[in-house]
Amino acid sequence: MKRANISTTKNNLSKLIDEVRGGEAIVIVDRDVPVARLEPVGGFDRFTGRIPTLARDGIVSLPLVQLDTQRFLAREKAQLAEGASAVNAVLKERAESR
Repeated sequence: MKRANISTTKNNLSKLIDEVRGGEAIVIVDRDVPVARLEPVGGFDRFTGRIPTLARDGIVSLPLVQLDTQRFLAREKAQLAEGASAVNAVLKERAESR
């Protein structure tokens, strides 16, 4: 990953953006302390972006099949019992697991 100090970034932002468009990630440093990162937008695409990079590094696993969102959203939803609180259930579970 390339590093650039703040003054270099200010003076060469267009050039750095072109490098990012080409797939390069750039860490912006202030007195050798990383403060920001420029990286290509791509997010959740299977082949480009941050998620595939994490998968290649063995940090995350990609799903084997794509989620059918229409089918998922059409499922019957769970219902809380009358007077029950999801927040209280989560707090109770957290307290019991400590």
